[in-house]
Order: sequence, then structure tokens, then C-alpha cells
Amino acid sequence: MEIRTLCDIFYWSVDTYRKAEHLKAKRNGAWQSISSQEFRQAVEELSLGLRALGIEKGDKVAILSENRPEWAYADLATLTAAAVDVPVYSTLTPSQVLYILNDSEAKACLVSTVGQAKKIAEIKGRAPHLKHVIRMEDGPGFPEGSLSLDEVRARGREALAKEPDAVRKRAAEVKPEDLATLIYTSGTTGDPKGVMLRHSNLVSNTLSAHKVFSSLGPDDVALSFLPLCHVFERMAGHYLMLEAGATIAYAESVEKVPENMGEVQPTVMCSVPRLYEKMYARVNEKVAGDPPLRQKIFRWAIGVGREFFQHRVTKTQPAALLKLKYAIADKLVFSKIKARTGGRLRLFVSGGAPLAREIAEFFGAAGLLILEGYGLTETSPVITVNRTDDLKPGSV
Repeated sequence: MEIRTLCDIFYWSVDTYRKAEHLKAKRNGAWQSISSQEFRQAVEELSLGLRALGIEKGDKVAILSENRPEWAYADLATLTAAAVDVPVYSTLTPSQVLYILNDSEAKACLVSTVGQAKKIAEIKGRAPHLKHVIRMEDGPGFPEGSLSLDEVRARGREALAKEPDAVRKRAAEVKPEDLATLIYTSGTTGDPKGVMLRHSNLVSNTLSAHKVFSSLGPDDVALSFLPLCHVFERMAGHYLMLEAGATIAYAESVEKVPENMGEVQPTVMCSVPRLYEKMYARVNEKVAGDPPLRQKIFRWAIGVGREFFQHRVTKTQPAALLKLKYAIADKLVFSKIKARTGGRLRLFVSGGAPLAREIAEFFGAAGLLILEGYGLTETSPVITVNRTDDLKPGSV
């Protein structure tokens, strides 16, 4: 199948990989899996449900939500309905949300929690284009006047029973040059600007990224915690993982990332430098409280690891003695650092801000590669990134 639109990425993913765990999320204290079939059903029901509410080709649908499976449903349901989605940061104030809703002329808005729903309730009277509010959760506290996700999916389920291929047919009508999303960025002056990205923009970046990271595949698990409304996570942690067939696990929150890493045991993660800085600080804080002998062993191991990592950067062969020292350092020190990431992580990607060279080299020494990248929302977003076989710490 030729992938030309983001709709194609979705259908390629659920048709090709047919996984028991396509998505994962923690609910009521336990990780729950969503299969490819369940994923497809949720997207298709919601897509037809949106159309039943009057969402037409080119209409704007806002998503005000933290990372969760329902964010993926909302995104892909909107796109397969030939509409345009407008992701909104869950941390924005009601007045900031109002500006985006009005500027984008969003006809519908999907909200995650009671808190997000209350923001919309506060401003809805000043958003003349907004016709529908759809809540992703049920429970007490939600303001009146919204529809539940289950209600909208039920409308879609009814339509799907009559025409099982309805969503695929509409998705097939979407063209690469069609607008896919409006991503609002703060810019440098004035009000936020809505960056207009077409299907072809994000598809091109996704396919190019997979060529660079060709080892990504259905055995990988990605822990998603950067906001999906930011284009970095949207492309690298969402579309790229879907196209490659990786399982996407949604972190409970930024604060829970260390705990979730241990539970999910991801193999790949995208992050801004702040996460790596915190991990680096935690390791050093722990070492500072260790007995002097352990501190000496740690410093020796880091020295060996940095020397070993430098050979990888310069693409030269380490001597046999250095290999032996590194094996010992790995057993004594680095294996414990890697265990904190879940023990299976083989790739970190860093973007959004410069990563200190010292931190990149520290993780490289421990056998945890951080690939630095650079891009812009306007470029969908990746322009350049280090590769596993072509590293240059401090290059961004």
C-alpha cells in the first residue's frame, strides 16, 4: 500500500500489524491493552459519529486533552472524516483556549477531564463557531451540554453497521495536499499563530524518519509523555510509531514517567532535554550519598564509559583491554542505570531545546544513546537528527 496521507498511515498500521497491544494505558492502577481491532473500531465509530454531528470535509475539530488513547482516536477520526484537527495544550487558560477556538473556527471540541470541560463551559458562549463538546470520560462534575464519547461512537456504530466501508471510502478521498492540522505556536510576538500542515508534510517527515531509524518495528514499545499537541511527539511518538508498528504506551503524567518506564519497559522514547537532565541529576544525587568506595567505582566506570563511547563517535575500534574494562563497568554500574529505564531502552531522541554535551556523553557512556534532533513546527518538524551510526554530541 502506498502511504500518501495520515489516513493511510492509520490503515496501514491496523491492517498490517494486527497486534494484541497496539496501544496501552494505565487505568485504575493497571496497564490495559488496546488491540489493533479495538483501535480501528474506536477510530471508525468516532469518525462516523463526528460526521453524524455535521462535521464536514475541511471543518475544524479541537482536541483539548492530555496524552491518552482517546487523543489518538480523536486525531485519526477527525482526519479520516476529511476534517482538520486543532490540538490544544491542556495547560492553557480558558482565555487562551478561546482564542484558538475562535481563530481556527472549530466546530467541535473533544475534552479529556472535568477540568478541561469546565474551561470550555466557561467560554462556550463566546465561541460562536463551536457547536459540539465531546467529553472523553464519564462521571460526576461534567458541565451540562456535552456529549459523551460513547454517545458519539454509538451514532457512528449505527452508521457503520449500515455501511462498513464508509470511513475507508471517506479516508480514500483525502488528498496529500489537503490540510490536516492547525498547530498553534507562541511564536516570538503577539498572539499564537496556527501553523498549517498538510497530510503530505507530516507523511513525508514520518517516512523519512523511518528510513533513518529503519530498525524501528513492531517489537518496539514507545512511552509517550511529551504533549501530543506539540509537533515533535505528534510526528515522532505518534505517526512514526504507528507507521513502524510499535506499541504506544501513554504515560500517566510527566511526574510518573520514571515509574512508568519501569513498568512498560520501553525500547524507544522521545523527550526534551529536561527529562535527561533530571535523570542525570538523580543518578548523581544517589552517588553522592553512597560510601566512598562506591563513588570511586562509579567515577572509574564513567571514565571508562566515556572513553568507550568516544570510539563509537569517532567510528574507531576500542582496544581489547578497554572492551574488558567496559564490560566490568557495565556490570557494576551501567546495568543499574539502564534498569531505571526499564532495562530494554535502546534509543532516546532529544529535541525542542539544546542538550548539554556533558549529558549526552554521560548517557552514551552508560550505553544509552541520545540522538539529538532539530526542527520546527513549520517543517513537520524534523530537519536534522543524529543517527545511531553517526553521532556528534552537542551538535544541536
